[in-house]
Amino acid sequence: MTSVSDAAGVARGPAAVVAPGERGATRIADRVVAKVAAQAAREVVGALPPHLAPPHATVVVRPHAPDSARAEKARREKARAEEARAGGTRPEEPEEPEEPEEPPVATARIRIHLELDYPSDIAARCAAVRRHVVQRVGALVGMAVPEVAVQVERLESASAYGAAHGRAR
Repeated sequence: MTSVSDAAGVARGPAAVVAPGERGATRIADRVVAKVAAQAAREVVGALPPHLAPPHATVVVRPHAPDSARAEKARREKARAEEARAGGTRPEEPEEPEEPEEPPVATARIRIHLELDYPSDIAARCAAVRRHVVQRVGALVGMAVPEVAVQVERLESASAYGAAHGRAR
């Protein structure tokens, strides 16, 4: 625990602990979330021919209602405590799974724009992009991602590109 000093340098005791809800919040810009999502898509798509553009993303971020998840958790904990005082928990109710410490502070809806080489399994590649974007944005930014729309803007045949540039097989 740290102590606080006044202007004269005299220690006044431990610093007051500020409740998490009173500390404020960090806001992550939409463009940062879009860059994280685009990087996650690049990780899945892998190396593309140089004439194809790398994936890019657009994002809409909506903040969660303030303290809605915390209020619900507190309500459930209070009900459990009252039940325990009244004679224990009811056996017919299954135990609730452990919740994460901090719920996501916002929801991000993401649209990924891709250019892919062809032939390839387009559906599988799009599904892999969706899964990876949800995982990476959740892990790095701490946002819930209920929707990832993948838009394939262009399919480029490797043989057509080679023939157009004088490299036919």
